[in-house]
Amino acid sequence: MKTDTREMTVGAATLAVGGLMLAVLYVGGEVRDKATGIDYLLDATFNRIDGLADGGDVRLGGIKVGVVESQRLDEHYRAVLTLKIDSDVQLPTDTSAAIHTNGLFGAKYIVLEPGGEDEILAEGDEISFTQDAVIVSELLELIISQGKANRRKLREKADAADKRKE
Repeated sequence: MKTDTREMTVGAATLAVGGLMLAVLYVGGEVRDKATGIDYLLDATFNRIDGLADGGDVRLGGIKVGVVESQRLDEHYRAVLTLKIDSDVQLPTDTSAAIHTNGLFGAKYIVLEPGGEDEILAEGDEISFTQDAVIVSELLELIISQGKANRRKLREKADAADKRKE
C-alpha cells in the first residue's frame, strides 16, 4: 500500500511539473511573439497569384522574413494578399513584391525588393509595386514559339545560301 501511494505521488508530481513546463513554454512563446511583433501586416494586390497558398514564404534577399497570412478578392476581382512580416524588417514605401516559383514546378513565394525611400511601411499599409505570377504553360509556349521563329530564320538563311551556290 505504501508503494502505491509513493508511486501515485511521484506520478502526480511528474505530471504537474510537465504541465508547468508546457505552460511556461506556451506563455514564453506568446511573449516572444509579441516582442518580435508578429502582427506586422502589409497588403499587396496582384492580378493573379496562381498557386500561391496561405502560409507561403515571403523572402527578402533569399531569406524568409514572413508568410502569406491570407488572400481575398477586391471589388475589381484582383487578389489581395495580407503578408505577415517580421518586426525587425523595415521596408521602404517603394518596396516591390513579386511572385516567384521555387524551380520550374516548385512552391510559389513572394520576393520583396526594397526601394530607396526613407519613409517606412507601417502596419496595414499596402505594397504598391507588384508583379504577378508567371504561368509555366505560358512561359513554355513563349519558349517554343521563339524556338520555331529562330529555326524558320535559320532555314531561310540556309535556303538563301543554297540559291547563291546555284
